[in-house]
Amino acid sequence: MKQPILTIVVPCYNEEEVLPITIESLHLLLKRMIAEDLISKESKLLFVDDGSKDQTWSIIHKESVKSEQIRGLKLSRNVGHQNALLAGLFTAKESSDCVLSIDADLQDDITVIPRFIEKFSNGYDIVYGVRKKRDCDTFFKRHTAEFFYKFMSKMGVNLIYNHADFRLMSKRALSELENFKEVNMFLRGVVPLIGFKSTSVYYDRKERLAGETKYPLKKMLYFAFDGITSFSVTPIRFVLLTGLISFFVSLLFGVYFLTLKMTGNTETGWTSLITSIWLIGGLQLIGIGLIGEYIGKIYKESKRRPKFIVDIDSITFPKPLPLKNTQRAKDESYNLNLRKLPETN
Repeated sequence: MKQPILTIVVPCYNEEEVLPITIESLHLLLKRMIAEDLISKESKLLFVDDGSKDQTWSIIHKESVKSEQIRGLKLSRNVGHQNALLAGLFTAKESSDCVLSIDADLQDDITVIPRFIEKFSNGYDIVYGVRKKRDCDTFFKRHTAEFFYKFMSKMGVNLIYNHADFRLMSKRALSELENFKEVNMFLRGVVPLIGFKSTSVYYDRKERLAGETKYPLKKMLYFAFDGITSFSVTPIRFVLLTGLISFFVSLLFGVYFLTLKMTGNTETGWTSLITSIWLIGGLQLIGIGLIGEYIGKIYKESKRRPKFIVDIDSITFPKPLPLKNTQRAKDESYNLNLRKLPETN
């Protein structure tokens, strides 16, 4: 039985502190899986530098020179974790049977990766890495994350509970993922929409080995909000419902105050007047802002800008060997031909 060609994609942004440990750990794992005949000898590690400002790319490039199993992809600027991940996935797809994505901090347990390969060999196109528990998270992060998943479920978004971006996808699944053309790509919500046969591998998440998290509270909140507005119109409907309720409540109060005036029991009240003005004004601003967020996403989609741009001169990912003239291919070093990038919108 032919063993699958696996590429492990690792998006990196300012990870110089932890990256040497990550490269060594994943490289040892890759060699072990090859030795155990779980994956093909052509399997690779692909590190995607998302416009880092430290020595991340220098480390990747240096390691890629030492080993043919380690390759790098440098983006022209910082495009964000999701787009950097897409760049790696679509690049690796061309020369792989399956692609596994994992973060550079190694908080995801790499020892369960052989189980991903086992699931893939059993016919699963998508294998999700799912955390068993969140003991290593702070109290705040743990409860806000749980709230996020439950809230997204209420919004009608199909997410895998406690799953981030630790997943394996077959070449067929990645080909279908390329058909999703939206600019605001929320992978955790998009991947389940592909619909191919999928399963989960459960693991315990670890503490970050070195460096600082690249997802502080501000980024986490933006990521959550982006996911909600990318997949659900429920917030707009909620604003509409709130506006209707406010309108009918105002009518009832209007009738009530009119009755008081007609019976002569009314008194002029500044507090009630200013409170109602601020209440209605606040609701209007919330509604306008929320609708503006959706209009902004439509504006971005209409521009059809690429999700990422590759710095071609810095790519070291190898081109798949041609079917003919194999001996010549062995003697020469090939770079990935990215003159024509995958069409993204």
